Amino acid sequence: MKEAVHISRAPSAGPDLQELLGLVARGDQDAFAKVYDAVCGPVLGLVRSVLRDPAQSEEVAQEVLVEVWRAAPRFQASRGSAMNWVLTLAHHRAVDRVRSVEATTAREHRAALLDRTPEFDEVAEQVESRLEREQVRRCMRTLSELQRQSVTLAYYRGLTYREVAELLSAPLGTIKTRLRDGLIRLRDCLGVSA
Repeated sequence: MKEAVHISRAPSAGPDLQELLGLVARGDQDAFAKVYDAVCGPVLGLVRSVLRDPAQSEEVAQEVLVEVWRAAPRFQASRGSAMNWVLTLAHHRAVDRVRSVEATTAREHRAALLDRTPEFDEVAEQVESRLEREQVRRCMRTLSELQRQSVTLAYYRGLTYREVAELLSAPLGTIKTRLRDGLIRLRDCLGVSA
């Protein structure tokens, strides 16, 4: 028959956490091991409640315990209990990690938006191209109907002079003349030098 084992925290006969922190402040590694055993559970629990990520929580808890080792000389018993001091360090470090993660996420989001924003030159080219198209449309409206049709068929549809003449039922010579006159008017309207 097995004997029941009861797990309970029996009060230790050694120094309390506050006294241990005083020893840690003087570089006592054995005292730090006892402080570590006493606070690592509550520190990890507090950090995990703030971060929610187990891996990051363990990392931050480890950073807190290193900070306890380094900052032990700053502990002042007159300002509160040793456990509260350690848990305050843990809370501050966990909140700092949350803020750091949020700042990183925001920075990456802004960088992603900038990657999708077209370069200035690309935008300038688009605007310039749009303005040129509008100017060509305006100049095309100054042509006679036969000139406009001839230019559109020859240069926008890619038809030969002969195909334009057949499509418009006009003599080839007339189409060539209308195209030449139309292109001269477009050149003048657009301000292109010959």
